[in-house]
Amino acid sequence: MTETQVAILLVDLALILAVCRVAGRLARALGQPAVIGEIGAGVLLGPTLLDGAVADTLFPVEIRPHLGVLANLGLVLFMFLVGLEFDFGRLRGAGRIAGAAVAGSTLLPFGLGLLLAWYLVGDYQPVNSTAFALFIGVAVSVTAFPVLARILADRGMGGTLLGTLALSTAAICDLAAWTALVGIQVLAGTGGQSPWKVLLVVPYVLLLVFGVRPLLRKVLARRGPDGKSAGPDGSSAGPDRKSAGPGRSAGPLVIALTGALVSAAVTQLLGLHFVIGAFLFGLVMPRQEIPGLREDLVRRTEHTTAILLPVYFVVAGLKVDLSGIGAEGLVHLGLILLVATTGKFGGTWVAARSQGLSSRSAAVLASLMNTRGLTELIALGIGLEAGLIDERLFSLFVVMAVLTTAMTGPLLRWFARPDTAGPAEPEPGPEPGRAAVSASSGSTP
Repeated sequence: MTETQVAILLVDLALILAVCRVAGRLARALGQPAVIGEIGAGVLLGPTLLDGAVADTLFPVEIRPHLGVLANLGLVLFMFLVGLEFDFGRLRGAGRIAGAAVAGSTLLPFGLGLLLAWYLVGDYQPVNSTAFALFIGVAVSVTAFPVLARILADRGMGGTLLGTLALSTAAICDLAAWTALVGIQVLAGTGGQSPWKVLLVVPYVLLLVFGVRPLLRKVLARRGPDGKSAGPDGSSAGPDRKSAGPGRSAGPLVIALTGALVSAAVTQLLGLHFVIGAFLFGLVMPRQEIPGLREDLVRRTEHTTAILLPVYFVVAGLKVDLSGIGAEGLVHLGLILLVATTGKFGGTWVAARSQGLSSRSAAVLASLMNTRGLTELIALGIGLEAGLIDERLFSLFVVMAVLTTAMTGPLLRWFARPDTAGPAEPEPGPEPGRAAVSASSGSTP
């Protein structure tokens, strides 16, 4: 890079952080999650505004690859946090209502997505029609667990029955979505790589679960959350046993982030997107076995993601061009919105009603499950890079992600009443998804 390019890159970073911060605050002032404003800011800084003149001036072509590196690093850290914050206890204790909601909020939108893909395939002519159809089905079935958790926290619903059901259902849907994306990438091909490489993902996952996880537990258990050697009772040895403070060792953080980056590199080399590797490493990190470790890792990592994720919003926004959407594009956008909203809301509502929830409570749960946000954006990015969709369809789905997330607040205000959210049994530990959400919104809870 030349000196001028370095200067432009630094100015661009400052501009991105400032604009996204202001946009996030404006969104929160309007009763929306900050991520809505940040994604919107990224789109406005892209080619949509003034036929690309703003984007070309602010973000020259030679600077964009460097911004992309920072954006990808932010994605790795964020997906590591999402995996780290995943609570497997929810899979065991979700209950029949959450189980039915998972089926309803996944199967109906997925089925409608397949029909939508059948309608769109002639206009977009994908290389692999089957992979295209499956991807569209997944894209309209996504629920953003991190953003959902932030909405529940902001509205004081985290400890309510509906809040607990929504978090449990969204967590399982998220896991199913990432698993499905792995399968779709395999089906779509590996970008010229030998197909056998993708099959190595199976032994790699087994290695993470049965090799890396026990090793991490053993290594980190000998060190307290502050990175110092732990005593027999698990507390930090030595004279300084403070649980926090500026002098704490970064040892556990370095181990965790090094592992996340290496895991991301492995899945990328195997023909899958690197975010899958980061997510998998977050899943296998020890949790309850080492008290305070997860909370410490989350607290230290979320500040970095809060800086890097706005760069991703802008990089993604540079691929969104709505200036030439035309009448046909508007029709397609309307169909995408109809399928995504009807499938997600209707499927969840019917499933919840079938398990005895009142009509209004089922509507609240369905409104929450219609949230997409950053999770949708990441899934769309995977589809775009894998050649499953083009930039035209990517742009339309980004608009869908923003609008469906934005409508969650008004729908909750419409349906929510005191009788819709009874208290749930208290759960141990911190509020699930809290840190990953704050990372995605650029703010702390």
